[in-house]
Amino acid sequence: MTEAYQSEREVRISKVHKMKLIWVVPYAQSFDKTHLIWDIIQTYQDKQLRDINDIIPAPDKQVQTAGRVMLYRSHGKLAFAKLLDSTDQIQIMFHKDNCKIQKFENWEYSYVAELTDPDWESMSAYKFAEKLLDMWDFIWISWEVFHTHKWELTIFVSQFKFLSKCIRWLPEKFHWLHDQEDLYRKRYLDMTMNPETYQRFLFKSKFYQTLREFYTKEWFTEIQTSILWNAASGAAAKPFITHHNDFDTDLYLRIAFETSLKKATVGRFEKVFEIWQDFRNEWSDPSHLQEFTQVEHYAVYRNYEDNMKFMEKLIDYIFDKLNISRRLKVKDKEWIEKEVDFTTPRERVDYVAWVNKASWLDITQYTMDDADKLRADIQSKWIEFPWMDDMWTTTLIDYLYKKVLRPQIIWPSFIYNYPKIMQPLARISDINPNIVEQFQLIVNWREMCKAYSELVDPLLQKANFDEQAQAAAQWDQEATASDDDFVTAMEYGMPPQSWFGMWIERILAIITQQDNLRDVIMFPVMKPEITNAWLPLSKGDTANAGEGFKENKIDCSKKTEHTDISPYWPLPTLEQVHWLVDKYLTETKKHCEDVAKVMKYFAHKLWQDEDLRYIAWLLHDIDRDHIGKNANAHLWEQFEKIMAELNVHQIFIDDLKSHYTTHTWVPVDSLLRKYLISVDELASFVVTVAIMRPTWLSDLEFSSVKKKLKDKKFAAWVDRTEVQNCEKYLNIPLEEFTVDVIKALQE
Repeated sequence: MTEAYQSEREVRISKVHKMKLIWVVPYAQSFDKTHLIWDIIQTYQDKQLRDINDIIPAPDKQVQTAGRVMLYRSHGKLAFAKLLDSTDQIQIMFHKDNCKIQKFENWEYSYVAELTDPDWESMSAYKFAEKLLDMWDFIWISWEVFHTHKWELTIFVSQFKFLSKCIRWLPEKFHWLHDQEDLYRKRYLDMTMNPETYQRFLFKSKFYQTLREFYTKEWFTEIQTSILWNAASGAAAKPFITHHNDFDTDLYLRIAFETSLKKATVGRFEKVFEIWQDFRNEWSDPSHLQEFTQVEHYAVYRNYEDNMKFMEKLIDYIFDKLNISRRLKVKDKEWIEKEVDFTTPRERVDYVAWVNKASWLDITQYTMDDADKLRADIQSKWIEFPWMDDMWTTTLIDYLYKKVLRPQIIWPSFIYNYPKIMQPLARISDINPNIVEQFQLIVNWREMCKAYSELVDPLLQKANFDEQAQAAAQWDQEATASDDDFVTAMEYGMPPQSWFGMWIERILAIITQQDNLRDVIMFPVMKPEITNAWLPLSKGDTANAGEGFKENKIDCSKKTEHTDISPYWPLPTLEQVHWLVDKYLTETKKHCEDVAKVMKYFAHKLWQDEDLRYIAWLLHDIDRDHIGKNANAHLWEQFEKIMAELNVHQIFIDDLKSHYTTHTWVPVDSLLRKYLISVDELASFVVTVAIMRPTWLSDLEFSSVKKKLKDKKFAAWVDRTEVQNCEKYLNIPLEEFTVDVIKALQE
């Protein structure tokens, strides 16, 4: 917290003290708000109103409203402010000769103090507004509406009441919250200062209302089911685990509503739905969240094709009711924006047929025991993806589909006909015993919804659960867990039915044109903030360290917020790192600064901590200009001596050493380390190629980089095998990775 900020806060706290002395309650109990600002504007904007000169001596009581003061300026006998509520904002005016403030004359409180300034006791309401009213305070106002000479609708405030004091000052504009993480952490400020954000969440509320309206019109009954389950069943996902103290047993946060909703159909309900959160303990990125909202329903006597028609009908209803354009801009996984048409009906794509065609593999021929064979067959087709060595058959097929088919789908399309081992809860087709009756709606690679005809045979359901248990025993963390209680319910008789589930954040992000799911969540879950105190510099001259250094210490109150907390605490601040770079780097400094943003680019793309990766790049060659041409000395004694000045954790130091693993023997066993070693040589080479071009990086393409890679005489000092580390450590093709590196450098 800066000194300026502290002093402003202290001033406002002192005003709370002064308000109490003159019997003004700084935090009121209640008030009678009879008019919303939007209603006032609609009612009076086009009316012929009295002149202000007639109002001042004898105002008529027309309206009374309340809100937050957004602006305040005084001019002699007049003072103007902006008042903001949940609907709109309006100008208000105070006049020195006709203004009253409501006080609480019988207020009993234990606070006792001497009045140091007699002027406070006799302070007028106008003087109160001038001296004690600040931006962001809440007030209640009443009286007459008029137009200024510029025809701005204004409320003449003949009487007001103070409602709540704001003691944290904010600037008039929101530019200080430039960091996206700050916007998420302080969403309440984002919504107050940014009308677009506020309107987005108003729209979200209307979306929920419209969704429920549609289900009601379709004669569905909304029910609520438990979040804590004895089994993590209903989907292929890794669950969150918690402990029930009273029962002394471990429970799971639900990963899907399905089995609970389905059990309701055993108990007479024929059409049920629920809108609530699911929890899956997996990765987070702009298109995935560990806590997310779904609407799921079951309709008896229906199949998956009925749900395709239902989804098209739902899209039409929501888009028409909320007046949404059918043609929207949607970004794909590579952040390339494409126009998508939501006009119904939608195209249908056969999952099995298209994956077989794209991979030359018949995925219906693999059983749960064929994981090794399928993995080898996939690799024989030169297809690879991360973590495939740890996957079982069902997960391998899913990731194969995501690799070869899903990226090709742009406009909303129904993907149907899935291999039977992919969905243990779905009904096997009567036509083809190798597939299940299931579909997904895909929009520009994003999964919007899923549905299938239900399996209601308890014996077959039990056998499918047993197969999934075998996959879990082979360490497939996404295998569907068995649920004996669910199977028991099925044995009492379950009618034919179809399930449907839609990811609400994803459809909202598309409709509101947001790139990140967190932008449609009012208060997204964030890792705790770490506020570094003072970090000592063990060695080094601080004479030229600049502002922020005191007594051989760096003021770390200007913290670097990061998400990788425990392994890296205390993480150096950007101020510390830049000071160290200026101190130790000369010839290598430009290289480190140029490519540091590449790591930041990838961090943003992967929803990782941008500052941590940026700092790692700035420091990874911090000793280069002090070891001469002795490559064997790199990252050893001189490096450790320099890093000791930051007092950082050994894990962070090892991260930096990992980019020269053949020399330091530090394993490349984390995402940060894999990107460091993949970016290092390649980014340096790309910069070298750009230097030789008259247009620098502006229109650089992979073909130019590839051409220079083949020229062994060009930048001979670059190890060509190291340039291709992205393929070795990240399973990302060199061309794809290089394109991203170029984009990062261009930005």
